[in-house]
Amino acid sequence: MSGRVVIADDHPLLRAAIRGCVEQAWPGREVVEVADAASARAEAAKGGVELLTLDLHMADSNGLQTLMAFRQDFPDMPVAIVSASEESRIRRGAQELGAAAFIPKSAPLPEMRAALTAVAEGDVWFPNGVEDEAEDEGNIEKLARLTPAQRRILTLVSEGKLNKQIAHEMDISEATVKAHMTAIFRRLGVVNRTQAVLIAKELDAAGLPPAEV
Repeated sequence: MSGRVVIADDHPLLRAAIRGCVEQAWPGREVVEVADAASARAEAAKGGVELLTLDLHMADSNGLQTLMAFRQDFPDMPVAIVSASEESRIRRGAQELGAAAFIPKSAPLPEMRAALTAVAEGDVWFPNGVEDEAEDEGNIEKLARLTPAQRRILTLVSEGKLNKQIAHEMDISEATVKAHMTAIFRRLGVVNRTQAVLIAKELDAAGLPPAEV
C-alpha cells in the first residue's frame, strides 16, 4: 500500500505547484494538502506519511523550532523545507536539524522536482553555496539536543516568565524548573538566562516572515 505525502503551506497556489512536482517525483502516493503546522502534525500522527513538505512561515509555525519538533516527534518521516527564506544560516540550520531538503520557493519547477526526486530516492538535497557558519551551526546543534521539557522552559523564559510562573504553567515544582535551567545552561554553554535567550532567538528569527511581507 502506497503511503501519503503531506504538503503544508498556507498559500493555495504554492501548494498546487508543489503538488504537481510531488505527483511526478512520488507517483502513486496520496497527496494531502494542509494550511498550518497543527494540521500537518495531525496527519503525521496518523502514520504512513512518506514525506512532509513544510513551509516555515505559516501562521502557527515557529520557523526552525517547528522543524525541530517534527524531527523529534516523527524521526522516520522525511521533511522537505519549502521556504521563502533563503538565508544561508536558515538553510544550514535546516540541514543540521535533519531536514531531507531545503527548496527555495523561488526555485524553478524543474529544480523543485529534482529536489523531491532526490528525497524519493533516499538522498538529501540542498542548494549549492550554503556557507559554513560555525557559530550559528553550533548553537542550533546545541538547541536540538535539548529535551522537549527544556525547550518548553526555554521558550517560556524567552517570553519573560519567572521560574514560579513556569512551574505553574507546566505543573511542576520550582526546584524542577531550576534543575532544568541548570541543564539548559550547561548544554548551551551559557551562564545566565539572557545568554540562553539570545541563542534561542536564533530559531525565533527563522520563524519571522520575510521583511517585504
